[in-house]
Amino acid sequence: MTAQPRPLSRQRWLIPVLVVVISLTVGVGLLARDLYLRPEAEPTEPLVSDSPTSVPPGAQPGSRAVEVTPDVFAHPHYQSVRQVLQGYFDSINDRDYLKWTSVVSRERAKTKTSSEWKKDYQSTQDGSILVYRIEPGAPSTLRVLVAFTSTQDVDDAPVYLPEGCIRWRLVLPLRLESGSWRVDTTDGGTNPEHERC
Repeated sequence: MTAQPRPLSRQRWLIPVLVVVISLTVGVGLLARDLYLRPEAEPTEPLVSDSPTSVPPGAQPGSRAVEVTPDVFAHPHYQSVRQVLQGYFDSINDRDYLKWTSVVSRERAKTKTSSEWKKDYQSTQDGSILVYRIEPGAPSTLRVLVAFTSTQDVDDAPVYLPEGCIRWRLVLPLRLESGSWRVDTTDGGTNPEHERC
C-alpha cells in the first residue's frame, strides 16, 4: 500500500477564500465607518463684522449682541472674551448687579455698591457692541478694544458729555480670575474716545 499524498485542492482554495474574507471585512469596516461617522456639530454662527452696524437714531443703541471683527474671531480667546463681554453688557442693560459682579474682577466689584451701581446705570442701554481687537497685557490679562453705543437720560450721562446717545470706543482690561476672564478695573489714566451719536 502506498501512501497517497493529501489532495492539494483543499490548500488551493484556502488562500483565495482567506483573501476574499479579509477584503470583505476591510470593505465592510470602511463602509460602516463612513455610514456611522457622525458629522461634527456645526458651530454657532458668530456675529462677525468689520465695522459697527449703522443704526437709525430712533433705534439706538442697536443690537445688544456682542459682535466681533474677523481678526478677533481668529483669536484663541475669542469665545471666552465674547462671552464675558456679553454678560457684562447684559448685566448693565438688565440692571442686574449680581450678574455684573459675576463677570467683573473682585477688585472691580469692590468699586461699587449695589445701590451706587444701580444709580449709575439706571437709564443706560448699551448696544451696537463691536470688539475690534484682543491683545495680551501683563501675565493673566488681556486688553480688549471695544466700541459700543449707549443711550441714557441726559441727567444720567457723563458730566463731560451730557447727551442722550453716546458712541464709545475704549480698551477694557480683562483679568484671568478663578479660571475665567473677568472685566477688570481700568487704569486711571485711560481716556475713552466718545462722541455724540
